[in-house]
Amino acid sequence: MPGRMLKSWCTLHRPDMLGCLWMAVLLGTLTWLDFRDGGLFLIPPFAATLTILVYQPSVSIAQPIAVVCGSLLGTAIGTLLSALLGFGPSVALVAALTAMIMLPLLRVFHPPGVALAMCPALLHCGAWFAILVVLPFMLAAVISCAVLSRLVSSWPRYPAPL
Repeated sequence: MPGRMLKSWCTLHRPDMLGCLWMAVLLGTLTWLDFRDGGLFLIPPFAATLTILVYQPSVSIAQPIAVVCGSLLGTAIGTLLSALLGFGPSVALVAALTAMIMLPLLRVFHPPGVALAMCPALLHCGAWFAILVVLPFMLAAVISCAVLSRLVSSWPRYPAPL
């Protein structure tokens, strides 16, 4: 019985070395570009997005519209609420809950977008954070993943066909 449970509940993926290298390049570039402004704090939601793209490229939360728009709208929600309510953990909580409700309603649910909604309230990212940091990174992630899926035969097909 425990063997069947372990087999059923555990993931079947092995580490994808090319995917890990791709993640290292993108996250390393982000860190290098934004090291002086606290870019290291942004790595968790971005790393989560890249992990979804490597290991689950065909699920709905990995599709380009969800990745780009979900992340951008989540961050915009956090920025707006920080501008209206101030900063701190309680505002981050409200931003995360708001993003968790709004993103599925807008059909762009992307879990790291919920995490990104918290960043403006916790890190004082500034009014243009969504446009200057999140949008370029997510576009780079989606475009490079799509290009690699066409150039590298072992890379899973991305984006998923309609």
